[in-house]
Amino acid sequence: MGKLRVALWVVLAVVAVLLGYVRLAPSDPETWHVMPQTSGDKDFGNGVIRVVSGAPDGLERLDGIVMQSPRTTRLAGSTGAGMLTYVTRSALFGFPDYTTVQQDAETVTIYARARFGRSDMGVNRDRVQGWIDALQP
Repeated sequence: MGKLRVALWVVLAVVAVLLGYVRLAPSDPETWHVMPQTSGDKDFGNGVIRVVSGAPDGLERLDGIVMQSPRTTRLAGSTGAGMLTYVTRSALFGFPDYTTVQQDAETVTIYARARFGRSDMGVNRDRVQGWIDALQP
């Protein structure tokens, strides 16, 4: 019984360390404040790219929408620079998702991705679609 108790404490300690790392790992703007070259919408395992046309003031409006999202903070950039990156954390464990938004003329490109794992179970896709829906007049 004593070995089982020790094993349980070891497992709990490992889980606590992993969850602490997820919550406290630094978010380096040089790593996450990037926009890949893209020509259109794309879905991948842990994120999405969406291109929204016809929005000359889209970046400013989208910034207001994003900053009202729960558990979302700005990591880097500004509307004046034409590119912003946000961190949105999951409610329970605090997993970070990174979203970079860039304006070029009347086109806004949104690149959302999870930091950990190969699949985000559609969370980034759904979040970005909600932002796009709110951006539409």
